[in-house]
Amino acid sequence: MSSVTKAVVPAAGLGTRFLPATKATPKEMLPIVDKPAIQYVVEEAVAAGLSDVLFITGRSKRSLEDHFDRNVELEAALAAKGDQARLELVSQATDLARIHYVRQLEALGLGHAVLCAEQHVGNESFAVLLGDDLIDQRDAVLPRMIEVQQRYGGSVVCLMEVEPHEISQYGAAAVEATDEVDVVRVTDLVEKPAVEEAPSGLAVIGRYVLSPDVFPVLRSTAPGRGGEIQLTDALRTLARDGSGVHGVLFRGRRYDTGNKLSYLQATVRIALDREDLGVEFRQWLQDLLAGAEK
Repeated sequence: MSSVTKAVVPAAGLGTRFLPATKATPKEMLPIVDKPAIQYVVEEAVAAGLSDVLFITGRSKRSLEDHFDRNVELEAALAAKGDQARLELVSQATDLARIHYVRQLEALGLGHAVLCAEQHVGNESFAVLLGDDLIDQRDAVLPRMIEVQQRYGGSVVCLMEVEPHEISQYGAAAVEATDEVDVVRVTDLVEKPAVEEAPSGLAVIGRYVLSPDVFPVLRSTAPGRGGEIQLTDALRTLARDGSGVHGVLFRGRRYDTGNKLSYLQATVRIALDREDLGVEFRQWLQDLLAGAEK
């Protein structure tokens, strides 16, 4: 099997959980400290060796495309000022990877968004990274998922244990153990089950390494929950027909940047870890919690 080099990043959602901020600004462009959330996701893909990134976009995503394009006027202004530090920051997004875009004309679900990537991906295995999921760079899981996919073939999902009351927000997996402690074989998947119907507390989170075998299955997958074509349903078919779906168990730090509380947690965590902000920000937080900061 050839190495995985392509990443697909669905980014066509409306961001309704963050209205009114996302009325005119794509949710993916909301900043975490001083960098849009989507850039962290692309950096994660690149760090895992993926050099080709395809965004599946919708209407009103122009600023996302602009962010990964050159801004010649801004670069010239910074160069004229001799502001090399900011010039490097501006250029960083442009130079990360080969970036491509495909428009999802209708909001027909994650499965449909992945299907929009078929022509670009071709007959290769590829990664899917959801823009709402931010994985701490110290807990990188994508390299392990690619390794597992290269060893077992088929498709690989990222699984994380969640609280019972949270499982209805995710796809839930029924699994069997393998000889590797962090790898399981997925035998069934249920999209957003009721708590009493969930096969386990293992939730599928927003990282996938998929075989191109998923495309014909997606084409024949009927709309499921919410009237959308669910990627979970297609993977369920592959798991049941013996095509092979494995899961990598993730126990690291992960944030749902589409959730307000988790978004704030990501912002605070990343700010605290910054060399230029961490010390002063930590002291301010300590003073605030102690009641010394008014």
